[in-house]
Amino acid sequence: MERKWWHEKIAYQIYPKSFNDSNGDGIGDLRGIIEKLDYLKELGIDIVWISPIYQSPFVDQGYDISDYYKIAPAFGTMEEFDELLAEAKKRDIEIVMDLVINHCSDQHEWFQKALADPYGEYADYFYFEKGRNGGAPSNYRSYFGGSVWEPVPGTDLYYLHLFAKEQPDLNWNNPKMKEELFAMIRWWLEKGVAGFRIDAIINIKKDPNFPNFPADGPDGLASCTKMVEEVEGVGELLEELRQKAFDPYQAFTVAEVFNMREEELKEFVGENGHFSTMFDFSAHLLTGGEHGWYDAKPVKFSEWKRTVIESQLEVQNVGFLANIIENHDEPRGASTYLPEYAVNPRGIKMLAAVNILLRGLPFLYQGQEIGMRNCPMDSIDDYDDINTKDQYRTALEAGCTEEEALDACIRYSRDNARTPMQWSHEKEAGFTTGKPWLKVNPNYTGINVEDQLKDEDSVLHFYKKLIALRKSEAYRETLIFGRFVPAFEADEDVFAFYRESESGDRVFIAANFGKEEKTFKLPEKSYTVLLTNDDSAPEGTLSTLENDGTLCLKSCGAVVLREEA
Repeated sequence: MERKWWHEKIAYQIYPKSFNDSNGDGIGDLRGIIEKLDYLKELGIDIVWISPIYQSPFVDQGYDISDYYKIAPAFGTMEEFDELLAEAKKRDIEIVMDLVINHCSDQHEWFQKALADPYGEYADYFYFEKGRNGGAPSNYRSYFGGSVWEPVPGTDLYYLHLFAKEQPDLNWNNPKMKEELFAMIRWWLEKGVAGFRIDAIINIKKDPNFPNFPADGPDGLASCTKMVEEVEGVGELLEELRQKAFDPYQAFTVAEVFNMREEELKEFVGENGHFSTMFDFSAHLLTGGEHGWYDAKPVKFSEWKRTVIESQLEVQNVGFLANIIENHDEPRGASTYLPEYAVNPRGIKMLAAVNILLRGLPFLYQGQEIGMRNCPMDSIDDYDDINTKDQYRTALEAGCTEEEALDACIRYSRDNARTPMQWSHEKEAGFTTGKPWLKVNPNYTGINVEDQLKDEDSVLHFYKKLIALRKSEAYRETLIFGRFVPAFEADEDVFAFYRESESGDRVFIAANFGKEEKTFKLPEKSYTVLLTNDDSAPEGTLSTLENDGTLCLKSCGAVVLREEA
């Protein structure tokens, strides 16, 4: 595998609306990000992905872009963005933008021109289709519920939106529209961004016949993912995107990809693949219910472990994936992948050790490094997220009580990750001097950056140690490029694996996710303890390593060992 500059880096996602508010209006902004660059540098961050900051009506939190060339006033100005780029480069931090090109906002100039002339040039920038049999062109359900088709006023036409009706899908069969997108991408790369996180990109290929599919719900509709999975030829569009927009600038690209066929992995992230990397969502897929959040079951550790191992083994002969335990579209990892008894600093460190030392590019999400957790809301009115409101409605229609529907949102809402960053135990967690746009998690008085910076045994300091270990001259070859080799797979409570370099160096990582102490025998060699989460463990709960290779892991214990030659 050809080595790339980004293989050795640590990435961090910023959700700007909730990161740091510099002017007291309750909304995070670019100036707020600039103020925290030193914090990110000290954490060990090299790449920062910023969720959309473009001009937008914010129907879907900026993923509905009305002007790709402008910064939303709530976040600041283009001059401040240029300042952010310059200040980041001083600290050897690369900035990655969010790229939303499956759809735009219904307020975008193109769509407004299309509505003004539904049979004209700009209508072909979108999918304006005639209805069938007195109804919509097909029976697809959008990602946010309801039909993907919305009537075009004053006509017998409908326009396509796989997401909200305010997010019309762009027609990638139109060469002129594509070239406008490619030119926009090149403009940002010329400005100095290192690359893009690419949103919902698998959706750009549509079957222009829009065939109906068997209904999969009581609404008589079929999920739009069925069409996405069935249609052929998305690779051709992705290659054109890569060659015309990304390759001339050697841009770093990380794709959000669902519904990809397994056999296409090499085409997506192999040598000369469509993208540099893509997020590993295999664990996140375990959180879904058959019909919605209301019938989703808690993630079992055994299923999560098996899923992560399978993904690691599948990709290591192909390329690198981007490893995550949470992002802006998911609930907090500490509240999702840990058993209830492990949702504490020790358990969160254990989860961190496993995640950061897997093979792949680690992506941290803001607040993950201090162990932020899901935020309980008192009412559906406390939520802002459009998807959460749809899931709440779906649960009620399925017969759930209001309490049951709200409980599902508390467990799975995207707003769990969007509550403001917890900087201190001051009012509103130090995020703003005003009223925050979304409720601050009330646990901020006990979980915040300021307090953890002062505590050498904190989750934050443990993340710093993990990142420093991965980057260290002594172990980077093994922990970045080494193979992933699972170990002790039969033990239902233990996640253990080796990272092995080509020269034979081996690092062993083991974590006990169970309630009971675990003892197992390692090969009879000498071992050096590189890192453990036992620093702050109460007396009597320390894990131990005996001279004969017997390793004892207490509940929620995690250890990183170097196997000596």
